[in-house]
Amino acid sequence: MKKQTMNRDWIATARTLNEALPYMQRYTGAVVVVKFGGNAMGDADAMAEFARDVVLMRQVGVNPVVVHGGGPMINNMLKKLGIESRFVRGKRVTDQATVEVVEMVLTGLVNKRIVQAIMDEGGRAVGLSGKDDDLIVCEADDPELGFVGKPVECNVQVLRDLFTAGIIPVVAPVATGMDYLETFNVNGDTAAGALAGALKADRLLLLTDVSGVKNAAGEIVTQMTPEDVRAMIADGTIAGGMIPKTETALKAVEEGVRAVVILDGRVPNACLLELFTEHGAGSLIRRADLPPVQARD
Repeated sequence: MKKQTMNRDWIATARTLNEALPYMQRYTGAVVVVKFGGNAMGDADAMAEFARDVVLMRQVGVNPVVVHGGGPMINNMLKKLGIESRFVRGKRVTDQATVEVVEMVLTGLVNKRIVQAIMDEGGRAVGLSGKDDDLIVCEADDPELGFVGKPVECNVQVLRDLFTAGIIPVVAPVATGMDYLETFNVNGDTAAGALAGALKADRLLLLTDVSGVKNAAGEIVTQMTPEDVRAMIADGTIAGGMIPKTETALKAVEEGVRAVVILDGRVPNACLLELFTEHGAGSLIRRADLPPVQARD
C-alpha cells in the first residue's frame, strides 16, 4: 500500500477553501462585472489564469460579465494600416476609418481570444459587442473627438438570458448610436460601469496595472466612500489616470452597484482574492450606509 504524508501546503490549501466558503455562499447568484485589460491581455499565461478565475466564479454560482479593452492591439493595427492618429487635448480623435479598425480589433481579435481562453479552461462563453441586441446605445461624448461614445442606454436582458443558460458574457466596448449604422468606440471602464449600473451588479471590478487608490502618503486606501473619493480628487491626491477610474466608480455606485473595487490585475488570482478572502484586494468604494463584506485592514 502506498503511504502518503500530509503536506503543509495541502493543509493550507484546504484551510483556504474552508475559509472561502462563507464568501462563496455570499456571492451565489450575484452579478459581478469585471473590466479586463492592461498588460495581462498580452500575456498568454496571465490570460489563462484570468480565464480560470472567471470559470471558477461561474462554477460556484457567481454570474460574471467580462468587459475588455484593447488599446495596444488597436494601436498596432492602426500602425500596420498606416492610419495616423490625431489628438485633441491629449485624447485620440476617432474618425470613421479609426472606428472601423476599433470595431474589427475589439470584436474580432480581442473578444474572441478571451472567449477562447474561457472555453479552454472548461467554461462556456459567448462574445458580444455593445451593438448586439442594442446592449449599449451611445451618443457622442465630445463632438471634437469623433466617434467616442457616452452610454445613454443599456439593454441588459441578453446578459440575463446568458446567465440563465450558464454562459459567461464577454463584451467588447463598441456601441451603436442613435443614427442609422452609427458606431461608437467606448472606453472600457466606462462601458463596464454602465453595464454594472444597468444590472445593479453586486460588484464592479476594475482591473488595472496599479495596486489601487493611494493616499497622500502613497499608501493603498482599502476602503472608501464616495465622499472620500470626491475629497481626494478635489485636493489632488487622486490625479491623472486614476480620476476617470474613480469617476466611473462613483457613477456606478450612484446607479445601484453595491461596491466598486479598483485592483491590480497583475496580481495572481486578483478576482478570487477580492471576492473570496477576508481582506479582499485593492481599493473598495461603496456607500457609507452599506456594511462591508470583508474585514479590510
